[in-house]
Amino acid sequence: MSLATITSKGQTTIPKEIRDCLGLQPKDQLQFTVVADQTVIMRVKKRSIGELYGLLHDPDRKPVSLEEMKYRQ
Repeated sequence: MSLATITSKGQTTIPKEIRDCLGLQPKDQLQFTVVADQTVIMRVKKRSIGELYGLLHDPDRKPVSLEEMKYRQ
């Protein structure tokens, strides 16, 4: 278990063992979510837009023309 202290400005330092375990680097972003019992879930957001390129590509899917797109619903 790691412990961190909040400064008077609301800042804290993530303990080194946590940064190392998560592979955190400068400019990485953290997303905090508070659930009903005041538990905080922290997720690391590390993907760059370049890493998302081609994520939805399906080579087996047949291309759809613009005309077909207009009338599909």
